[in-house]
Amino acid sequence: MHIEPGVVDGAKIILSYATAAGALGLTAKLAADSIRNDGGAALVLRSVVTTALVFCFFEVLPHHPAGVSEVHLVLGSTLLLLFGAGAAAVGLSAGLLLQGLFFAPFDLPQYGMNVTTLLVPLWATSLLAARIIPSRTAYVELTYRQTLALSTTYQGGIVAWVAFWALYGHGFSVENLAAVGSFGAAYMSVILLEPLIDLGVLAGAKALDRYSRGPMFNIRLHQAA
Repeated sequence: MHIEPGVVDGAKIILSYATAAGALGLTAKLAADSIRNDGGAALVLRSVVTTALVFCFFEVLPHHPAGVSEVHLVLGSTLLLLFGAGAAAVGLSAGLLLQGLFFAPFDLPQYGMNVTTLLVPLWATSLLAARIIPSRTAYVELTYRQTLALSTTYQGGIVAWVAFWALYGHGFSVENLAAVGSFGAAYMSVILLEPLIDLGVLAGAKALDRYSRGPMFNIRLHQAA
């Protein structure tokens, strides 16, 4: 989902500063909600874990070029379910920044676009989770249909934002549209795989109940709201 250098350049890149400000504002809201519900210490602990995980997702997990971008297994819905939306948002933004600072400085000018692409879909996914998961249901009891809806929302949001940046930067030429379509088609593999990963992780959390409770993990993992 990384926006490559040159996709959006010149004065057009200013828009990414505005969208990033909005996305980071959403992160602040999600973090504040997490502090109100679980406390500041829990948010800090979870954010450290999610930042390390996101950094590993980008640097260790397989990724390959596809059309206008790259296909990454970001696992946004997995982070949301395990650690909560606030910590997931902090981890995504901080992990992306660390990758740029230490391993991919050529990506730093695109940070505003990339962080928007990661965070706005996460916020939308958190809203969907509140709607489709009954308050009496712990996350370890989620069904494949529910996890598929969350993954589709998150990964579909990433595809939509990548398409927006590509079309904003290079217009509606046949070549650019084909590259956007190629990226979107490639991302279908992630949309199909992530719900299975979510269910596997949640099953592991349920089986290892005594180890997956406490301040490191989202309270909703084992408890109804």
